[in-house]
Parts: sequence; structure tokens; C-alpha cells
Amino acid sequence: MSKIACSVYIVTLNCEAWLQSTLDSVRDFDEVIILDSGSTDNTYAIAQQFKNVQISHQDWQGYAGQKSLALAKCRNDWVLNLDGDEVLSNALKQEIISVIEQNQIDALITPINDVFLGVPNSKHTKKHAKVRFFRKSKGHYDLANKVHENVMIDGDSRRAEHDIYHYGESSIFVKVEKNNQYSELKSKEKFEKGKSPNLVKLVTIMPLMFVKSYFFRRNFMNGWRGFVGSMINAFYAFLKEAKLFEQSMNKDKK
Repeated sequence: MSKIACSVYIVTLNCEAWLQSTLDSVRDFDEVIILDSGSTDNTYAIAQQFKNVQISHQDWQGYAGQKSLALAKCRNDWVLNLDGDEVLSNALKQEIISVIEQNQIDALITPINDVFLGVPNSKHTKKHAKVRFFRKSKGHYDLANKVHENVMIDGDSRRAEHDIYHYGESSIFVKVEKNNQYSELKSKEKFEKGKSPNLVKLVTIMPLMFVKSYFFRRNFMNGWRGFVGSMINAFYAFLKEAKLFEQSMNKDKK
């Protein structure tokens, strides 16, 4: 069987828990570029089991910067980005093959199915989606984004019908820890872009984001997990605003 004419790029740091499944899902692709920022677990040993994988070290450059460097190493016209805790569904793989063969669009906006506490989202939940598969010549990252980096596409895109499965939210502890880290980066990004803290937003953001997550995005279809996840999502939104106040306060002390 010939390889899929597409490069996969992944940035990693201590991803041994999921990396085997991640790389199994893309073993049919022409090449997999892994840019690692200092793993001390079995990330390298797992990567070296796959013939289509190249792994190398790069000191951490931030999410957008690191992914930009990994993207630059890809040799194919078509590229696919995965995180080290994500698995490409077989249905999406077939969709990618079809897009390459038809050669009519430049990108797929791909739904991310968050497997929270070991259980995927209900099919009725509205998933967030990102550009993950695209023509290399048509996409780039905004290096000003410190977290939640997105590929900017100069061309035609459509929403994919099938999912990438995200396994990183394996416990409440892990989800809260990630949100604490991400909110720190996001508040700094907002502050550096000149955004000012807003008391009304600070007070209202948490209940509004809970309603959005639990009802509008239909997380109530995920039972008690959906309620817990929506509460954490709402608290993440609150943390970003609270930390923006903190950034402003610290500036005034200098």
C-alpha cells in the first residue's frame, strides 16, 4: 500500500501516555515530524518504533512558534497537525485521502472530540473545531498567540465530517492544571495587546460561559461529566479575566 502523500507534524513533551495510539493512527502517512522540547519519559523510544517518524529536539518556542518550526520541516504539499495526546479517526483519514485526490479545497476545519474522563462527547454535543489539515503553502501561524494557536488559511476551507479524538483531559486534576497554565498565557497575551481589564466582564463571564458550554454547546448531553466540564470551562474564562486584572495591578506597582 502506498503512503498517503501528506506530512504529519507533532510537538511533544512527555507524551508517552498517548503517543503510541497517536502514531498508530498516522502510520499510513508519508512522514511524521516530531519536534520534542525535552521529554524525560519514553516519548523518544515510542517514536523510534515507527519507520515514518522523525523526532528531534527543539527548545520550547511557545505553542505557535514550536508548531511553525515543525511545519517548516514538512516536505509534502499537504500537512496534518496533531498533538501528542490526539488520535486521528479512521473516518477522518479517509476524508483526508479524498480531499487530496479531489484537490479542490485548501483546508479542513476539523472537529475535536474531547475525551473527558475517558469518555468521548455525545454525538449531539457541539464540538469546537480547528484547521488541522491544509496545504502547506496556504497556512501559517500567528506568532503573537501564546496559546490556542490557530492556523491562518489563505484559501478555501470546509468543515470536516469526522473527528480528531483528544485524550489529554484524562482527569479533573489534569483539566484544571491545563486551564491554569493556559489562562496565565492568555492573560499575558491580552495584556501585551493592550487590552484593559473590565469589572463587568469579570463578574458576568463565568455564568455566561457556563450557559454557553452546558446549554448552547449541548454539554448537558454528556451527563454529570458535561456539567463538571462546563463548570471548569466557565472557571477558565473567569481566570483569564481575573489574571488580566492581576497583570494590570502588577504593572502599576512597577
